[in-house]
Amino acid sequence: MSPRPHAPEYYEFRIDGHLDHHWSVWLDGLTLTHEADGTTTLRGAGIDQAKLHGLLTKLRDLGAILISVEAIDPPDPYGGRPPQLSPSDAGDPSPR
Repeated sequence: MSPRPHAPEYYEFRIDGHLDHHWSVWLDGLTLTHEADGTTTLRGAGIDQAKLHGLLTKLRDLGAILISVEAIDPPDPYGGRPPQLSPSDAGDPSPR
């Protein structure tokens, strides 16, 4: 089995219950979000297969009930808005 050319690097984990935010450091800097339904969403970047397995082991060691693990698209740095060009990027339309 050969790896995909562009293996996912961004992952989202959902666990049952609200995990304290101080666990973020131990979980390699994952971002923790408490959801209204009583779950915690953990997101992170730069996760290769070795790190993925390590994070799953850490969640298991915490006794967390894993609901899902999903490869996700990288976050949009522009928040859904097109990037704004500065005048120097757009070129100076005035004649010289």
